Amino acid sequence: MSIKVNRIADSLFNADCLRFGTFKIKSGALSPYYIDLTRLLSSPTDLSTIAKAAADLIQQIMKNEKIDKIASIALKGALIAPSIATLLNLPCIIIRKSEKNYGAKGRVVGAPVVKNDHVLFFDDVVSEGLSKVEGIKPLKNQGAYVKHLLVVVDREQGGKEKLEQNGYVVHSLAKISEIVKVLADSNKISDNQAHAVLDYIHKI
Repeated sequence: MSIKVNRIADSLFNADCLRFGTFKIKSGALSPYYIDLTRLLSSPTDLSTIAKAAADLIQQIMKNEKIDKIASIALKGALIAPSIATLLNLPCIIIRKSEKNYGAKGRVVGAPVVKNDHVLFFDDVVSEGLSKVEGIKPLKNQGAYVKHLLVVVDREQGGKEKLEQNGYVVHSLAKISEIVKVLADSNKISDNQAHAVLDYIHKI
């Protein structure tokens, strides 16, 4: 396994972002694990590791592609995106989940979206990809181009493939199968916990 994946796995474990049990996810299905990246806020060192890994990957993308701004949807991705944007000196856009009819109205806050902006969309995980399409829509409605999507963890539930079929390029810092293998090999989680996740992925 790569050094990058080892660092991602260790940071998520250290910050208690990865939990095992029975959890209902957004689609309504039951999952043997849950990823809560808000826990990174309790561990600045691990947040920094994740943000730097994301920034490094985006810098690689920017060698060949124009990226003007980073966007994310509230809540989890939006808590981490500003740390990444700061490292890259890029403006950051936050997409609300619903319209706000007072104060700063609308769904798009933070940096303004300018027509023909090239925006990279960031989020915590990708499962089935539906929330990504919803988050990208307000950006496109204001004339932005969104080609690249970056998530911390690919849950390997087909979302990456569905999004790529629709013309997006999806990047992840690590796959969940890679993460549990690293943690099991280092005895941070049990073999049973790792197998429960791997069996769940294979049944999808």
